[in-house]
Amino acid sequence: MRRSILSTLIMLVLPVIAALPSTGALAQEQYRNRPITLVNPFPPGGVADLTGRPLAAALERVLKQPVVVSNKAGAAGAVGMQSVAIAKPDGYTLLISVPSITLLPEVDAIFGRPPTFSRDQFAGIARLNADPVIVVVNAEAPWKNLKDLIDDAKRRPGEITFSSSGPYGASHVPTEMLLQAAGGLRMRHLPTTGGGPAMTAVLGGHAQFWCSPPAVAAPHLKSGKVRAFASTGAARHPSFPDVPTLKELGYNVEYYLWTALFVPKNVPPAIQRQLPDATRQAVQNTEFRNAMEKIQTPIAYQDADEFKAWWAEDARRLTAAVKRIGRVEEK
Repeated sequence: MRRSILSTLIMLVLPVIAALPSTGALAQEQYRNRPITLVNPFPPGGVADLTGRPLAAALERVLKQPVVVSNKAGAAGAVGMQSVAIAKPDGYTLLISVPSITLLPEVDAIFGRPPTFSRDQFAGIARLNADPVIVVVNAEAPWKNLKDLIDDAKRRPGEITFSSSGPYGASHVPTEMLLQAAGGLRMRHLPTTGGGPAMTAVLGGHAQFWCSPPAVAAPHLKSGKVRAFASTGAARHPSFPDVPTLKELGYNVEYYLWTALFVPKNVPPAIQRQLPDATRQAVQNTEFRNAMEKIQTPIAYQDADEFKAWWAEDARRLTAAVKRIGRVEEK
């Protein structure tokens, strides 16, 4: 009798179990059921913004949910990055960042401060691009090339001003690397809140030059408002073949400004698997690719595993650079 009852129960339960969605399907069904926020920790106009907005539009088509870009600028990106680090790890809060996510915790360590956030609070979803930065000056500046600028800086230590996206930010670090490579030059630093404001400072004459992302520099180079002196890659930038590298000019500097997509570390694995797939599809979107071509920023996509290894190696390079720079006290 007991066997008969047990057999009957099994026959009744099995079809119900079979009809239930799998764990992965359930996770997918539960995810993507409300809008997603993509946090840009910098002001509008920088490379994170110029990449993040067309990416958000492309992700919307893949995820079938609104992807809203939220600018949370402040403290060279630390405000927005920390907001994502402590966000609920449910896959509805994403971060688009540049190398500042690596640099800022190292700066906290140099100054003996408690870290605002740490790298291990994030999981990388994908790298989107990786470009050298370009040394640009206002078109009305008196220098004809980088040598003229460097020679003038040697004659007038501390008088020439460069702008950046913030202290120890993604454009400050390569500038300091250049100043070190040129013999330890002293210049005045005008930190701003992001790439857009840093370029505005040069255009407005408040600073004489800065190390600009190609995406930010491109329209102003085209209009003739700024001129390019050098780039920081191992090879010349394909969109600016006439611009020499710093290494060509005798300065041992190599640096890349990349953008990547992150989530809080403890986002469930099932969702972490979905997001790289969605991002891979998004970067293939024609409109996204056209947007990147318009700002002359080639796509250099890496999936989560490949980017994890690359990020670790890049972090070693940047950590070494920050330690060489040491404590930079703003005047």
